[in-house]
Amino acid sequence: MNEVQINTTFRKYQEKDRDQVINLWTDVFQETTTYNAPDAMLDEKLAIDDLVFVADSDTGILGACMAGYDGHRGWLYAIAVSPAQRLTGVGHSLVDFALASLGALGCHKVNLQIRGSNPNAAGFYNKLGFQVEDRISMGLTLPRQTTEIQIDIR
Repeated sequence: MNEVQINTTFRKYQEKDRDQVINLWTDVFQETTTYNAPDAMLDEKLAIDDLVFVADSDTGILGACMAGYDGHRGWLYAIAVSPAQRLTGVGHSLVDFALASLGALGCHKVNLQIRGSNPNAAGFYNKLGFQVEDRISMGLTLPRQTTEIQIDIR
């Protein structure tokens, strides 16, 4: 592994990063669904909290990821590094920064999911200390809500 560029800074996302982060996620996550469109995903995340992190250098954004923390567990999402910067330590340092940020919030355990179409990522995360756990990951796509939610409990 090469070393991270000397002038790379790991920090929280700023609005000036928007276009570069969206372009990075668009390039890296080409098989995404409409509800995971990078611009919508970023807007929806920032409406809730600011746990979006970037690897910034003199040449621009090299990597980005989102994190979540619900008071019990943390999650890492949409971790992406520019293909030209892979194997340089940028991804490792970006994940370390996100983990330290979650730890500062009181988080003690962090989860992530890897798409079945990206099995090589497991080796990367394993080197960072993540382990496969005996869990079943399940999901449900909810319809978009455009009005207030009303639930009738009887």
